Amino acid sequence: MEHRQLEYLVTLTEERHFTRAAERCRVSQSGLSAAIRRLEQELDAKLFERTTRSVEPTPAALALLPHAREILAQTAAGRDAVVRASHQLAGSLRIGAEQCLGALDVNLLLERFHRRHPAVDIQFVQAGSHQLVDHVAAGELDVAFVASADPAPVPAVAELARIPLVLIVPPAHPLAERPVSRWRDLRDADFVDFRPAWALRTINDDAFQRHGVERRVRCSVDDVHTLLDLVVRGLGVAIVPQHVANKPQAKGLVTLPVPAGAPEWIVSTLIAGTASLAPRLLEILDEERAEAEAA
Repeated sequence: MEHRQLEYLVTLTEERHFTRAAERCRVSQSGLSAAIRRLEQELDAKLFERTTRSVEPTPAALALLPHAREILAQTAAGRDAVVRASHQLAGSLRIGAEQCLGALDVNLLLERFHRRHPAVDIQFVQAGSHQLVDHVAAGELDVAFVASADPAPVPAVAELARIPLVLIVPPAHPLAERPVSRWRDLRDADFVDFRPAWALRTINDDAFQRHGVERRVRCSVDDVHTLLDLVVRGLGVAIVPQHVANKPQAKGLVTLPVPAGAPEWIVSTLIAGTASLAPRLLEILDEERAEAEAA
């Protein structure tokens, strides 16, 4: 079994969708499908039940899954051990991130940095992107991962991804029965959104204002899972990045395209000018992205 085949197995099991799994692994859908077929031939076992609507792991895939995850974790740990033995760093690194950015797994990044550089004192804070931009500009954070509709006004910005926005509604909601082609089609809807400190709230408020539509935000929250739960319970609809609509907690909701003229969810890295250790964190991020592209 090849390393990339195991990575594809884990991702496809989590996503239950070939296109989304291929996007996460940064490989073509045909390449991912071919690798899964080769793995099935090698093991002489069917790993996924494929239909036109879904992809479900078989008992064989679920039996292999924990072993695949262990092998992938051991590979990463081995690589980090070699680097740690060769380059021991000390000092502190202050990191911030908005939750559920989609373009990177911040927790995994922190874990790998800590394994590779255990002597570095990591300080991590989760907050809204507007707060994080201010913290970096004030020198209170060394590096931050933020989202916006435009590149943030701070030096040393690196764009990581652009993700489209979608509308999620409960299946019984009137909007689920008809296409939403105009912004004014949304003026009578109740919305669930984040509080103003979070990037998505600003992106959505600006989009509605730009199209001359007044919006009712009935529920303002501070985490993604609460937002999805309120939409599931019929308290409103929401405009979110595509990766949020793909979460298991959004299962059963109807996902619709937003009207024309919607901004994108832009994920960026901000680095303070005095952050001496921040480049070491970004080296690990670059490694993970390069490995995903090469797989």
